[in-house]
Amino acid sequence: MWANSAALAVTPEDWRELERIVGSGKTEQRIALRARIVLGAGSGKSNAALARELKTSRPTVIDWRARFAEGGMAALYDDRPRGRSFKPLGRAKEAEVIARTQTAPPQATQWSCRRMAKICGISKASVQRIWQANGLKPHLVKTFKLSNDPDFIEKLEDVVGLYMNPPDHALVFCIDEKSQIQALDRTQPGLPMKKGRAGTMTHDYKRNGTTTLFAALDVLKGEVIGRCMPRHRHQEFLKFLKAIDRATPKHLDIHCIADNYATHKKQEVKDWLAKHPRFHFHFIPTSSSWLNLVERWFGSITAERIRRGVFKSVDELERAIHDYIEHTNANPKPFVWTKSANDIILKVNRGRTALKMPPLKRVDKL
Repeated sequence: MWANSAALAVTPEDWRELERIVGSGKTEQRIALRARIVLGAGSGKSNAALARELKTSRPTVIDWRARFAEGGMAALYDDRPRGRSFKPLGRAKEAEVIARTQTAPPQATQWSCRRMAKICGISKASVQRIWQANGLKPHLVKTFKLSNDPDFIEKLEDVVGLYMNPPDHALVFCIDEKSQIQALDRTQPGLPMKKGRAGTMTHDYKRNGTTTLFAALDVLKGEVIGRCMPRHRHQEFLKFLKAIDRATPKHLDIHCIADNYATHKKQEVKDWLAKHPRFHFHFIPTSSSWLNLVERWFGSITAERIRRGVFKSVDELERAIHDYIEHTNANPKPFVWTKSANDIILKVNRGRTALKMPPLKRVDKL
């Protein structure tokens, strides 16, 4: 219908009324659009030209031409009844989708809305609505690790106590190493970001060697003492401890929060600590790297300086790392620990209960 876009027959009375509707500032926009379509069609404009001019679709133009031709001016005010275009799902079907979502799908590791729709005999859009209404996100998964350290509570309370109530006349450092940082050079130059296009870089790269970053984060100030070294042994760790010793006031005690890596517990390290009594080590529980705040800083330097960097040599990589440390130390922003040890223990115990593991309990030691 109206394929040839012949001029629409409009009487002079209707024409004047249409112009009045379009010119009135009180006319609803939907009615004004319909009147403009009829006026344009009455002037002999094509459907496509009208659609472009009025910024609407060609089917809309064709529809209102036909409805005016059939019903006259009254048709412009006649809205078709609206309502659901689909039959609502029953509670049983919704419950089935929820139950299936919480179990493993056949021949797959996760549900997709299309796979669920096919099995349940409903539309993909219905599955999406059910998932959204019930907060289900099968495409996402979070990782976790519960520590099995028998001294978890004691170590946790020790470290959290240093964060939330540090000792007087002392410095608290979070110490760790970021090993095997690769100096990567891309095989071809990338393109910069511009409007409508993300920046680009090649997926392949050239390896130009590695370095290990030893870092000590001052919990109170947010400043970092960092050193890059070629290897990751107790010898390098001792050099780093000596660097901390030189960089800090001699009259202050040093409390170091570290993980259980074997390098930190070598006999040579213990012998050095015995000769430097102002150093006190506090080891976090096993499988609890989240308790060491320097890991958060490692995440920042990786995201902001290393991951997208292009380095033609290890020296260039190390310069970039030291420049980043110097820049952040000029305006340090400490990470503030807010979660108490009791809150953490309660959360860990909820996880252990869900996994049918015995809850953590304080053990009185003789």
